[in-house]
Amino acid sequence: MAKASFKLPEEFLDRVSKLGNNMDEIVPRVLDAGGEVVLAQVRGNLQSAIGRNTTKPSRTTGTLLGALGVSPAKLDRRGNYDVKVGFNEPRRGGGVNAKIASVLEHGRHGQPARPFLRPARTASRKPAIAAMKAKLEEAIDRL
Repeated sequence: MAKASFKLPEEFLDRVSKLGNNMDEIVPRVLDAGGEVVLAQVRGNLQSAIGRNTTKPSRTTGTLLGALGVSPAKLDRRGNYDVKVGFNEPRRGGGVNAKIASVLEHGRHGQPARPFLRPARTASRKPAIAAMKAKLEEAIDRL
């Protein structure tokens, strides 16, 4: 059987060991920093997608844009933290924001797709990771 071993740099081990009991405080703050970056990108893309390429004048009320938000960092069943960027439900008047966002993202018969989520995910990946790294470095340095 093959065997492999490696040693981590002492500096890295020292920094990680500083986290210790503070991990439950630091991780949500780090994830919130990344979530805010993604939220800003999705919001910008959504604003540009609403009312674009329509044959009739736009009847937007701003409800979909107002329902967009980021959830606080929570621990899931598997023990992993996550943050979600999405829409609050239900919509005033009985509609569902997720359905309207899906139609806008993917289109439907007679209505072209105006994607805003997928491009936001692609564009915000590296900046969100950078923001989370910076927040983690800041938190470690304060310990």
